[in-house]
Amino acid sequence: MAEHSAWIPGGVLAIGCVLTLAVNRQVRTPLALPLDSIPLMLAERAGQVGSISQDQVRAAGVSSYIFRWYAADTAQFDIYVGYYDQQTQGKTIHSPKNCLPGSGWEALNQSTLTLQTTDGPETVNRYLLQNKEQRALVFYWYQGRGRVESNEYRVKWELLRDSALRGRSEEALVRIVVYLNAATTEAQAGAWATRIAADLIPAVFRVLPSW
Repeated sequence: MAEHSAWIPGGVLAIGCVLTLAVNRQVRTPLALPLDSIPLMLAERAGQVGSISQDQVRAAGVSSYIFRWYAADTAQFDIYVGYYDQQTQGKTIHSPKNCLPGSGWEALNQSTLTLQTTDGPETVNRYLLQNKEQRALVFYWYQGRGRVESNEYRVKWELLRDSALRGRSEEALVRIVVYLNAATTEAQAGAWATRIAADLIPAVFRVLPSW
């Protein structure tokens, strides 16, 4: 048994190398529909089309994206969907968990939340953030290849697995930000984000390639 155990680290390393090489040999998988076919109306509110800078687009490495902002009576929020038709080494989704601190946002608390959609229950990441005097509630998740995923480690494993077995690595990062203010408590922001996510998850699935 001890003799076999000695080969385990090398075997794991070899598998990892094969999977990593497979990630670099992916085909580009186009969207079934353009991202901007996702309805502007979410949570019974009409959004306005926004944009991010070309420097941010290049840094993110996205193939396509939408950014929209909404103003309701008691809350302001925005959504972002960034789609990658192919992920290769050096061009993969950047986790908001790593990017947000770099832009001045500090996590006050973090958790996951399971919510109901027309496609069934889905689990997303929930972060309460603060940047100086501004606070915001963020929901985000990874969506593509037939599933919604919140766990960063599972996302990486599934990327390697699907790349190796099916030659597919397309995926979207979906993010909702609800800004807290005098009229919007954390509980109210959570209710807004939950309603938006329940609308947004099925809408994103409709534009993603079939799996």
